Amino acid sequence: MTSPLSTNNEAPEIVESLTPREIVAELDKFVVGQKAAKRAVAIALRNRWRRQQLPAEVAEEIQPKNILMIGSTGVGKTEIARRLAKLARAPFLKVEASKFTEVGYVGRDVESMIRDLVEIAAAMVREERRAAVRESAAQKAEDRLLQLLIPVPAPAPEAEHATDFSETIEKFRQKLRSGVLDKRMVEVEVEDSTGPSFEMFTPQGVEEVGFNLKEMMPGLFGRRQRQQMSVLEARDVLEQQEAEKLIDRQQVSRDARRRVEQGGILFLDEIDKIAGRDSQHGPDVSREGVQRDLLPIVEGSTVATKYGAVKTDHILFIAAGAFHISKPSDLIPELQGRLPIRVELDSLTEEDFVRILTEPETALTKQYSALLSTESVQLEFQEDAIREIARLAVEVNQNTQNIGARRLATLLERLLDEVSFEAPDMEGVSVTIDSAYVRRALAGLVEDQDLSRYVL
Repeated sequence: MTSPLSTNNEAPEIVESLTPREIVAELDKFVVGQKAAKRAVAIALRNRWRRQQLPAEVAEEIQPKNILMIGSTGVGKTEIARRLAKLARAPFLKVEASKFTEVGYVGRDVESMIRDLVEIAAAMVREERRAAVRESAAQKAEDRLLQLLIPVPAPAPEAEHATDFSETIEKFRQKLRSGVLDKRMVEVEVEDSTGPSFEMFTPQGVEEVGFNLKEMMPGLFGRRQRQQMSVLEARDVLEQQEAEKLIDRQQVSRDARRRVEQGGILFLDEIDKIAGRDSQHGPDVSREGVQRDLLPIVEGSTVATKYGAVKTDHILFIAAGAFHISKPSDLIPELQGRLPIRVELDSLTEEDFVRILTEPETALTKQYSALLSTESVQLEFQEDAIREIARLAVEVNQNTQNIGARRLATLLERLLDEVSFEAPDMEGVSVTIDSAYVRRALAGLVEDQDLSRYVL
């Protein structure tokens, strides 16, 4: 009988087993509209779960359905990808393609995005491992604190005094748990964080190939020093130290690599900025070079990281760009072929802006109301105010530069500038925002197009 792809029965599934309909429903809570894009990413995510249920030899041949999102700024491309990663509980990294350079040029090389993704995965795994051993680490930290508070006398207690010593420990344990000893000072041995770090300088940048020898050879560079701190602070330090002792670093590395290889999501934003236009000189040469360097990563290659070699064959790549100047066909053909799913996102309408301001769980109006409630100021938006804000956002986008839903944030910030400034002196006050308030606060600014270009 052939075993499925996942061979670690104790590890959680890399991709959540949500159906496409459930994924879209979750995305609807945070992103308004864009049904086609939501369906595309939902199917891509479900296909990853389906692949994990297959025998390893079959699963190895199934390539991820990478996606190219086409749409102007502020229509929800990044938010869809970010929410998708949270649903999948997968390592997720958003990078701007324009920040990378061709090998041989000064700047970041494309392989660094894989190394960054592995770092994210390792942090996820370590956090899960810490949570799993938290109880044991807390118990060991408590025992160490008791040793610091009541060190065992030398020589060790005789048999007739052992009972008394145990009773003393238990009394201190109860005081420790009740918080009575939190302010008492103890001396704790901690690792010196200023130890040597060795890095190699290359045209791709120092940060990409740095090696911290303390992590590779902890016994060689593990300098420690003693610090005075309160029992409350020492408890956290000792719990972290004990948790690190209980965590298998090699297992963390293996799990991090596996998560990236089988569940990693890389969001390549501004990919249109590296689309060349048949130039043989100038910056377009470098742009096409970035595409050529990116191609093997998307096609499937092996990248060396400090956690070991990582295969990129099954990482899901979601590329996005506005393509105002260039077009998808300006990408090199090989890269186009590796982004088979094309989704064009709709431009946002006035009705979309109304929904964005009211429907999502993280709607801006809800955020501002929550922020001002901390000052005991009750903020209420009337329906006509919401519609007026949406109308003005469309108008400003048309007259200046279309930045999509991001325009709503700039308008609301200007709209609530006075209330936000005066809020500490308005305790108990209820502020109602209606259409007249909106027009009074914003209409003059919106009409002055020259000023709007810089302020809004």
